[in-house]
Amino acid sequence: MFLGTYTPKLDEKGRLTLPAKYRDELAGGLMITKGQDHSLTVFPREEFAALAERAAGASRSNPQARAFLRSLASGTDEQRPDGQGRITLSSAHRKYAGLTKDCVVIGSVKYLEIWDAEAWDAYLAEHEEDFSEARDEALRDIL
Repeated sequence: MFLGTYTPKLDEKGRLTLPAKYRDELAGGLMITKGQDHSLTVFPREEFAALAERAAGASRSNPQARAFLRSLASGTDEQRPDGQGRITLSSAHRKYAGLTKDCVVIGSVKYLEIWDAEAWDAYLAEHEEDFSEARDEALRDIL
């Protein structure tokens, strides 16, 4: 499971060092794609493959399903961390997520998310009450 919050720096070549505790799990390869809320999502290859299969199996007559599949497939980059646990984020990914030097990597159970540090702080400030006030309707499929 991917849990926790980490604050790596993005270097001048667009490289980001993954949290050490996840390097073994991601050493065989990972997929980086555009996430929601203008973050990046880092999937282990197997988890991404399962998501891609589900997306590809959706009805082609559903415009939202087509848009999701197109965005997922076209916005994904396969990576293998180097010996120091670094991955290189493409300029398109850095632009999409508004990444600057200060980044935040958060665990989201089955995947990691990469955020610009200021964007993450703003997201937390805006959504803290959502977490605190979550009701049965919102949590029905979770709890």
